[in-house]
Formats: sequence, structure tokens, C-alpha cells
Amino acid sequence: MTHTWQTLTDLAQSQPCLKSLFDDNPNRGTALTASACDIYMDYSKQAIDQTVLDNLLKLAKEFNLSDKIHALLAGEKVNDTENRPALHTALRLPQGESLMVDGVDVGKQVHDSLKKCENLVNRIRSGVWRGYSGKAITDVVNIGVGGSDLGPLMATTALSEWVDTDIRVHFVSNMDGTQLENLLKILNPQSTLFIISSKSFGTIDTLSNAKTALGWLLAAYDNQLTILRRHFIGVSTRPDKMSDWGIHQDNQLLLWDWVGGRFSMWSAIGLAIAIKIGMNGFRELLAGANAMDRHFAAADFCQNLPVLLGLIGVWNATFLGIHGHTVLPYDGRLSFFPNYLTQLEMESNGKSVRRSGDAVAYNTCPILWGDIGSNAQHAFYQLLHQGTQRVSCDFITPIRRYNDAQVANHHLVDQHKLSLANCLAQSQVLAFGNDALPPSLQSTQDNLAKFKQYRGNQPSTTLLLGDLNPKTLGSLIALYEHKVYVMSVIWQINPFDQWGVEVGKVMANRVYDELSGEQASGQFDSSTNALLAKIQRG
Repeated sequence: MTHTWQTLTDLAQSQPCLKSLFDDNPNRGTALTASACDIYMDYSKQAIDQTVLDNLLKLAKEFNLSDKIHALLAGEKVNDTENRPALHTALRLPQGESLMVDGVDVGKQVHDSLKKCENLVNRIRSGVWRGYSGKAITDVVNIGVGGSDLGPLMATTALSEWVDTDIRVHFVSNMDGTQLENLLKILNPQSTLFIISSKSFGTIDTLSNAKTALGWLLAAYDNQLTILRRHFIGVSTRPDKMSDWGIHQDNQLLLWDWVGGRFSMWSAIGLAIAIKIGMNGFRELLAGANAMDRHFAAADFCQNLPVLLGLIGVWNATFLGIHGHTVLPYDGRLSFFPNYLTQLEMESNGKSVRRSGDAVAYNTCPILWGDIGSNAQHAFYQLLHQGTQRVSCDFITPIRRYNDAQVANHHLVDQHKLSLANCLAQSQVLAFGNDALPPSLQSTQDNLAKFKQYRGNQPSTTLLLGDLNPKTLGSLIALYEHKVYVMSVIWQINPFDQWGVEVGKVMANRVYDELSGEQASGQFDSSTNALLAKIQRG
């Protein structure tokens, strides 16, 4: 490793506590901040001083981060194990802006796809699209898994206040059929449209749910050609497989192999989002992401939100040895955002082999989880405040929500203030422990003192959004996408493949074949063989 890497390793051994850092610098709370795209980032409660920050920025230069950012945005083959670019940023290029990759104008392809999406969205939302009986569509069911589910589910929930249609959108991902079974009990087959979202159109989870949905529709109207034409849309890189399944060419939306699943909500995979908030709203989401792309490309590293967030993540996980990271939005609309980031970060950077093929000799991605902050306070904050492990945290909240012009019930305004108060208070106590309390309250801690100690020194970053709207949500998601890339550059790993999930799929197919047979073959390990025998005996 480089000299700077060793310097950071040494600095991590003697890093002062957060209280000392604030005592030494009265201006720390304003000095360690950065802003872009209506997002204000306060990282003053991270366990870094100016020396650490300078060395992290120096490390970024030593690992050629600027060149790597350019390579990503220019369409170079940054996904080297699959020999292709990672062009999710191209999905949000403005109309008319071209990006030539291997002689192909990717920007034109993207906007051709968006135009087809818009046509379908307008037909569905206007009532022109009709089911087999002539009824307009009232319910849309997105069938997908992983990135084909988490992104659209998260975004439609977050943007619930921008919904301007009575059409209901539902999401199905579980392979055991629970979600779909419960939905089919309440849906009307005459007015239900299914979107089958699968990059490969071979994911067994998705296709098994799609097969069940098709059977449900055929039980109501036994004309397969009509059912497939009026009740199914497909989104995939494989038009041949969609056609083989029976989806009409007019109802097929295409992806490209350079779109990773967890980066795909900006593409036709986001069809469900566009149905809920309209294409104008969806384009605002894309515009917000593009604004963050431009900031990532142009801003000086010392004021670059994704760069700072990524370098801080490396500092915590690799140098300070903090193995857990939690995301805590204080806004119920972001309820699925921690789940979305769990896939984005852990599937991208949960790697132990460098691009060179050598094993890494340091910690990479931490274990990430999270929940709505107000719920988490009554669930796992106990561990954050008084457990035995250090955990880094991201607090996320909008500054503005509800106002007198928007709501008749003014109590909602007070509830938002209460939410903001809890967000700021929790980050204080995590950072400073009992010292966050005023002296008058500290004295009340004397009784059962050993059990009432808050040690503090838990690092956190606070992200304040002006408002939560399509544009700021797009910027926020892109911020975390680029954070992941920054960390991968420093860790020298490829964040765009996910070979770790493939073996499990192969083995699942083998076990499924075994369960479908009449007799056990005994071809697995003794534990699996015994479990199979028990299942087959009932």
C-alpha cells in the first residue's frame, strides 16, 4: 500500500474522541460541511480531523479517483470482469445530449426507450389501455426482484405525495407466492396489468410469480393471446425470451447489458414510478440524478458530496475498523430507502478480491441496515448508544415538510418539527454521550449511574434535504451510487458485478430438481440430504 495508506493506518490508532475534536475547534460544525443539489451534508460528527481529511483526499488522488470518475461517466469498461461499461449515468442524460460508446449513441437509445415508456404510461394513465373485458386499468403489479423491485418500490413510496392518478401500483418479489396470493384476492383480473421486470428474463423468482399471474388471468378469461396482449408488459435485455414467453412486441421495453440491476430504476425498470407520478415527474427524478452526476464530475474533492461520503466510508470501515453502518431517515416516505441502500452498497462492494485478482488485505463494505429513525429509536438504538460495537450512521431528513398552505391540520407541522428534533438530538447523543446533556440533567444520571452511561463517540453524517421531491430524491440516490463507486476505487474492487449471488442460484435449481423428483439421490452434503429427506417425508 501507499505511504498515505500507512499514514492513515497510524492516524486511526490515535484518533481523538468526537468531544475533543469539537472542543478544539468551535467552528467545526460549520467547517466540515458541503452542499450541492439542495442537499446539505454535515460530516462534523465523523471521527476525522483536518489531518485525516487531508490524507483521505491525498489518497483519492493517489488512486487516480478523478480519472476513474471520468472513465465511469465517459462509458469506459469499468466493469472489467464482465468487459463492459456501467452506464447508469447515461440513463439520466438530458434530451439531445449524446454519449458515443463503441460507435453507438447511447443517449439516443436511452431517449428512444423513454419515448416508448411515455407512450405506454400515457395510455395506461389516460384509460386508453383496456383489459380483456374493455375495462380501463385500475391496478398495476410490478413483478421483479432485487433492483427490479427495490428501486421502483422505494421511489414510488418516497414520492407518494406526487401521485396524480387513481391507478394503484403494487409490488411482488417473494418467490414463495405470499405477496401475489394476497394481492390476487383483492384485484380484479379485468382491470389488472402486470409488468414483468427481469434483466435476464430468466430469474426463477420473477418468472414463477409471472406464471402464477398468467394462470389467474386465464382462469377468468380463457384466451391466452388476448390476456398476454392486454395484461402484460415486459422489461428486459432479452426480447427473444419475452417473445417466447408470449409478451407482444409492442409491450416490450428494452434494457441494455450495461445497466446493472441495482442501478436500473432510471431505465424502463422505473415504469411503475412513471405510472404513479407521470412522465414529467419521472423526468424530474432523472434530472435530479443528472445534477448530482455533474456535481460528482466537476466539484473539487474537498466540496464533492459523493467523494467526501465515500472517503469517510473508507475511513470508518477500513481504517477505524467500524463494521456496521446504519441509515436512519427521519421521514416515513423514505421507509424503503435503507433497504434500497442495503443492496446498492453490499451487493456492489461486498467483495474480497481486488481488480488485479489478488485477495484484499483490509476490510471493505460494512454490514448495512437501517429503518425510519423514529421507529429505530425503539428498536436498535439501544445498541447504538450502549452496545459494545462502534457503528457509523447516516441521518437523513428534509428541512421542509407541510406548511399552512398545504395542510388544514396544523398539528402535522408540529409533528415534522418533532421529527427534526429527534433527528438532531439522536446524533448529538451518539456523538457526545452523557456530555450532550446540560449539567442539570447530567446530575440525574447519578442514580444507577453504571446503567445510565452513554459513551458517545459514535460517528455520524447528517444529510438535510430542502424538500423531498422527485428532483431531490434523484440527487440523493445518485449521491449514494457515486459514494459506492468512490469506495470501490480506493478498495480496488469492481462494484458492478455480483458473482457472489450466482452459485446460490445454481444450487437452488439443483435442489429444486431434487425436490421435484420422487426419490432422494443423496448427492448433497449430509445436512442438506437429511433436510431434503425430512421435507419429502412431510
